[in-house]
Amino acid sequence: MKERVLIVDFGGQYVHLIARRCRELGVYSEIVDVKRLGEVDLREYSALILSGGPRSVSEEDAPKVDRSVIDSGITVLGICYGHQLIGKLMGGHVERSKVREYGRTEVEVVAESVLFSGLERRQVVWMSHGDVVLKPPPGFRVTALSETGAIAAMEDPERRIYSVQFHPEVRHTENGRTILENFLRRAAGLKERWNPVDRVQEIMEEIRRTVRPGEGVICGVSGGVDSVTTALILHKVVGDDLHVVFVDHGLMRKGEVEEVLGVLRGLGIRNVHFVEARSRFLEALRGVADPEEKRKVVGRLFAEVFKEVARTIPNVRYLAQGTIYPDRVESGATGSVTSVIKSHHNVGGLPRDLGLDLIEPLKDLYKDEVREVARALGVPERIVRRHPFPGPGLSVRIVGEVTEEKLEVCRAASAIVEEELERAGLYDSVWQAFAVVGDDRWVGVKGDEREEGRVVIVRIVTSEDGMTADWFRAPHDLLDRISRRITNEVPGVTMVCYAVSSKPPSTIEPC
Repeated sequence: MKERVLIVDFGGQYVHLIARRCRELGVYSEIVDVKRLGEVDLREYSALILSGGPRSVSEEDAPKVDRSVIDSGITVLGICYGHQLIGKLMGGHVERSKVREYGRTEVEVVAESVLFSGLERRQVVWMSHGDVVLKPPPGFRVTALSETGAIAAMEDPERRIYSVQFHPEVRHTENGRTILENFLRRAAGLKERWNPVDRVQEIMEEIRRTVRPGEGVICGVSGGVDSVTTALILHKVVGDDLHVVFVDHGLMRKGEVEEVLGVLRGLGIRNVHFVEARSRFLEALRGVADPEEKRKVVGRLFAEVFKEVARTIPNVRYLAQGTIYPDRVESGATGSVTSVIKSHHNVGGLPRDLGLDLIEPLKDLYKDEVREVARALGVPERIVRRHPFPGPGLSVRIVGEVTEEKLEVCRAASAIVEEELERAGLYDSVWQAFAVVGDDRWVGVKGDEREEGRVVIVRIVTSEDGMTADWFRAPHDLLDRISRRITNEVPGVTMVCYAVSSKPPSTIEPC
């Protein structure tokens, strides 16, 4: 049995937070969809966490695990839906709650428990549920109650089964980190061993065992931290057998092309195949307004360009890409299942039909872990700190047809947003910040003359991994500077708006 945690995903919006919290506490964690749990050998894990989920355990087709999984001897923690499922499967009584609890709730610890070790009797936690465990299963004791008298936590220490109705993984649960740490350390006996930087040497050894001298590796680079770090790791192992392909599709941020080329040269990567294909992409996007179609056009054309370059490079055997862990989870490829290449990856969608074997050095890491690795390897800080950028580039930040005029407005306005965040010392406090341009028009007055111009929407969000996000409560003076600069410096703009929707229900990117 290895010192790692398996998290069973029942469709909860916070499942990635559970995995990240475990890793922050020094314990390696993996996520598996409940439908694929049967493909996993539980003997490879020290603990099992059952996540939350949107369904009711009382529904006939609700996702479930077999009771034998919970009663197998592995240390188990149920969270929200997982708590209710444990209650139902192990013989307790679960039903729809007459008084549903959402948001911040106070619970009272009513019995001794390792989960609440060192904590006060009263705890502020984050609830989000419709079902409630009214009667614990035989052998379980109730350890915490909510304000409504619902069972907020219960456990059977002899069978090493614990469960909580609330979400310890979210920051709104004031002592959530401690509760998870108590589960990992005290209940499961796991030590702090996981460090993403330590994983780098293992990754390099895996590459050395895979790639023989003289075999070429081709790697698509977008300029983001994931692809640059992937290229640098490979370069340290295979040297000049690495061939980097960097395609300028004309949809990048201001000054990005020159910066990325400079970074690659500075890292000592010599075989850089740069393709200038702006006109080719813009022509293909002409007349295309549907968001999904734009993504497909960019992805398809990128694949064509990439293949054209790849076929000119001799002795290439491997294709490398900067897939990270959330990419694999979203594409349905986690646990013991082989990775699946996403159709819209961070470099626009690398082609699958090149007949090359796939190398994904960062496939087990989250974005913040990749940044740790990048710093340790010497990737320039401006790349490490860079906000995530979509593979289809600015085309998905333009609502409607992509035109050269809208591209210039979007590019210039986004640069102003980032510049002002840097000046305010807030760039590193947010997940993403950019401008969106559509076809809406607004009448303005410039130089005592009436002018009809474009509307620019500024989007700034906070997030931990991009799976969920909240709009950033930007200082008013910052928004004022951004607005004035965009209307004064970007031709054709007469109105600036600020987006205040979270994800969900909105998405981070507009398209």
